[in-house]
Amino acid sequence: MARVLQISDTHLSRTKPHFAANWAPLRDWVLRQNAEFIIHTGDLTVDGADHEEDMRDGAELMRSLHAAFLAVPGNHDVGEAGNPYQPVNAERLDRWRRHFGADWWAHDVENWRLIGIDSMLFGSESDEEERQFEWLRQTLATAGERKIAWFTHRPLFIESPTESDTGYWSVKPGPRARLLDLVDRYDVALIATGHLHKWRNDLIDRCRYVWCASSGFLVGPDNQPDMPGEKRLGAVIYKFRGSDVSITAAEVPGLTTLWIDDVLHEVYPPRHAA
Repeated sequence: MARVLQISDTHLSRTKPHFAANWAPLRDWVLRQNAEFIIHTGDLTVDGADHEEDMRDGAELMRSLHAAFLAVPGNHDVGEAGNPYQPVNAERLDRWRRHFGADWWAHDVENWRLIGIDSMLFGSESDEEERQFEWLRQTLATAGERKIAWFTHRPLFIESPTESDTGYWSVKPGPRARLLDLVDRYDVALIATGHLHKWRNDLIDRCRYVWCASSGFLVGPDNQPDMPGEKRLGAVIYKFRGSDVSITAAEVPGLTTLWIDDVLHEVYPPRHAA
């Protein structure tokens, strides 16, 4: 049996320590879990997309967990396709890779192939996006009899695989269709994401979709549309045993209920086009 932890949306920064109170409880909880490894599904930093120190400090904090560690980036880490202020690009990807390693990866455990995907590339129409997609296709094709789990930052959809564009909240319909074709073709069993700062565990079209809660903060209704899932802080525990997996929403003792709405303009000040 392999015990794996998913943490997400920690939003760590020494210069903007608005959510720092929740790091120590998360760290202490992780250290007690005796996990085989930890997967962070993005927005590890407040603004690693523009500030080297956020990446450097975040990497140092992750090393303090004293466990094998895998991560995929979020929009606050490397920017995102189509963002006019922080587009995902070679400079930002290189910064992530220097501090955290590859932004896409595969790891076999029990009878599972766990695949980390950089969802910030989706829709960029870049060579990097195509390189990742071809790698993903090959990684799925060579999985043999292993069951497949994906870990990425942005969910593929909110309500339905066939829904229209939800803007900031999920993958755009074009790249989503390509990904869902792979989900169907290779019978992907689990897709675990972050980004929404909510907990959800639903089976949709034979695939289980898990939204990992943030350990950093919650988002109020003025800054997030109504959508499924539970507003809570925490993490997720996976126990992979053979071809089975159990999934538990983990309570992390000592987390403080912080709301981004209270400090939004301090942490993410509005930008204006030049």
